[in-house]
Amino acid sequence: MNSRQIFKVIPVLILIGFLLSNFSLAQQMSQPPKAPETLEQAKTMGEKVLTGLPRALIQPWQDALRIWSRMFNIFSGWWDSYILPWLKNIWYKISVPFKTEMERKKPIIEEEFEKEKTQMKEEIKTEIPKTTKSLWERFKELLK
Repeated sequence: MNSRQIFKVIPVLILIGFLLSNFSLAQQMSQPPKAPETLEQAKTMGEKVLTGLPRALIQPWQDALRIWSRMFNIFSGWWDSYILPWLKNIWYKISVPFKTEMERKKPIIEEEFEKEKTQMKEEIKTEIPKTTKSLWERFKELLK
């Protein structure tokens, strides 16, 4: 999105957010909740909220779960019938040339690997005497 599109979208989103938040204010309540006057009333009010909350969330959760499972079924059917065969076809078209090229270059790669292996062995043989210096010799070199 470029900046012109963003400046067109942001006011619309702000307006929608403002309108949606005001819809909740327009709902009528039969009795507004009153603050508890005693500790016992606060306890019973808290118990009502804690027992009513799970019951209030069960139905929306089940609805959401039903919608999500339906969306998953639709998407997985669409994926299995359209996207997956297309991806497999592309993978096959790409993998065949790569496999032939790998088979063609396999001896060259193995040869290079052997060269590097022998080179590393030689480097190790030359580096080991340097690393076996005693701590005292290293300390002397630092002071020089």
